[in-house]
Amino acid sequence: MTDRQEGFRGWASDRKGAVSRLRFTSLRLRLVVVFGLVALTAAVSASGIAYWLNREAVLTRTQDAVLRDFQQEMQNRAGALPVHPTQDELQRTAGQMANSSQRFSVLLVGEDAGGKVVYGNSGGLSGFALDDVPTSLRKAVDKQQKVSESNKSTYHLYWQRVVDHGTPYLVAGTRLIGGGPTGYMMKSLEPEAKDLNSLAWSLGIATGLALIGSALLAQAAATTVLKPVHRLGVAARRLGEGKLDTRLRVSGTDELADLSRTFNDAAEALEKRVDDMAARDDASRRFVADMSHELRTPLTAITAVTEILEEELEAESGSMDPMIEPAVRLVVSETRRLNDLVENLMEVTRFDAGTARLVLDDVDLADQITACIDARAWLDAVDLDAERGIHARLDPRRLDVILANLIGNALKHGGSPVRVSVRIDGEELVIAVRDHGPGIPEDVLPHVFDRFYKASASRPRSEGSGLGLSIATENARIHGGSITAANSPEGGAVFTLRLPRDASALAEEGKDGGNTGPTGTTGAIGAAGESGAAGEKDA
Repeated sequence: MTDRQEGFRGWASDRKGAVSRLRFTSLRLRLVVVFGLVALTAAVSASGIAYWLNREAVLTRTQDAVLRDFQQEMQNRAGALPVHPTQDELQRTAGQMANSSQRFSVLLVGEDAGGKVVYGNSGGLSGFALDDVPTSLRKAVDKQQKVSESNKSTYHLYWQRVVDHGTPYLVAGTRLIGGGPTGYMMKSLEPEAKDLNSLAWSLGIATGLALIGSALLAQAAATTVLKPVHRLGVAARRLGEGKLDTRLRVSGTDELADLSRTFNDAAEALEKRVDDMAARDDASRRFVADMSHELRTPLTAITAVTEILEEELEAESGSMDPMIEPAVRLVVSETRRLNDLVENLMEVTRFDAGTARLVLDDVDLADQITACIDARAWLDAVDLDAERGIHARLDPRRLDVILANLIGNALKHGGSPVRVSVRIDGEELVIAVRDHGPGIPEDVLPHVFDRFYKASASRPRSEGSGLGLSIATENARIHGGSITAANSPEGGAVFTLRLPRDASALAEEGKDGGNTGPTGTTGAIGAAGESGAAGEKDA
């Protein structure tokens, strides 16, 4: 691979990691979102309250100053007018009132001596007019109040805030007590509105900065909190992969440090437990292997003696005492069974130790199955459905062990005829062995390939060792295949063997492993084939 390809792969990996950290289901993003929402809610609430308080303060202060000035001008200037002023007097007085410190527009309304309504406007003909005053305010100003202990005046000063063409205004009005003109005032609140808009923008910017700051703070907090959690997840994943020496660096005294210490203690205890179990397992395997090897020497001598005894039993001379003939037959049978068990145990230890290897050859499936059946005299009890010319590169000896166990198991527990069919499924060979027996109980199916498993507890002693199907499974696995057991809808049990058509890759991988050793003995073939019960179904 070139440096450019390596760089691209690294960039893609980093990008994938960043995306995975930002996905919505990640704790990091949820922390940032929660922090942001809390900060946004707090900032918006604080800004809203601050804006409302400042708005009321600004408007109230401006309003009070304007109304106080207007009321004073009405008392001083409008109060000096006669009860029936002329229009010129009203106009002059309105102009003087408008020149006060607050600079508002003034409209005076009165009656001259002839009873005619006259107006005085501080802004001339195009200035403040009576139509600019809300009707509700005019009615309130003209309404005469009843004098009482709580109300000392017949007329009051009223005000109202209005908006005209987007500009806010304060409008107020009152009447002179004891007769005289009615005065109205209009003051633009546009400067205050601009100040409030500036305040709103400032609060908005502050809210945005607070949101950004909270996101950065949440990111920092998430990194601080999640970094130990991430390290813990990586360590747990490494521990799950079998790296039992994985430990976490512990710093601090917080809850995450306590969690790291707990993880380290658990990993140390697990490593010790696994080491103890591995040591016991190795000792057990060595014991079985040593025992099997040690038993072969006396078994060889015993087998030779039993063969002589068997020849005597089969001789026509009748030299064997009839009283001891059953005992001799029992010795011969049990010796053969013990020899099969020792060979099977040796085969199992090779699988456990990883020393079993494939010796591949080009195999014609139909010829191989026929040879297996013929060698064990099963031709009359087995129907073969296999086209000639189906070739595969497999280990013939191990394939023979698999077939002998599956077919022998079907004959013993299922009954004939046993049907063996071969088909090709892509790059795999599928060999199905079906019997016509009662099938396998559902509670037994998950355990038929377990070592030494026998379905019937009342028959713990049988011709088989309970290792045949387990050995068959291991032989299939070393080819890269598998064996499954099921019940056929038409009745009987079906064992399905799947093997790759070419196991060369697995054989080369085994050579590269550097672990050499014996690949098995030919005695295991004869044992599995002759007994036909190396896989105890006992259903």
